[in-house]
Amino acid sequence: MKISERGQITIPKKIRTRYGLGPNTEVEFIPEESGVRIQKRRSGRHPIRDYVGLLGKGKDVDAIIEDMRGR
Repeated sequence: MKISERGQITIPKKIRTRYGLGPNTEVEFIPEESGVRIQKRRSGRHPIRDYVGLLGKGKDVDAIIEDMRGR
């Protein structure tokens, strides 16, 4: 693999599939002594965090799950 003149690289499909690197996936470059590690950027907030504590507020469990699924 080579870096293009514009600083781009192509990640092989087998690796993209294995690690869930789809279009618009944010990655970060982590310098290490032996080179650079590329990993998925972790979001600052877990998607479940918005739903913690809702069950005690009288919401139906099925309604919460449907809301989480975007239905």
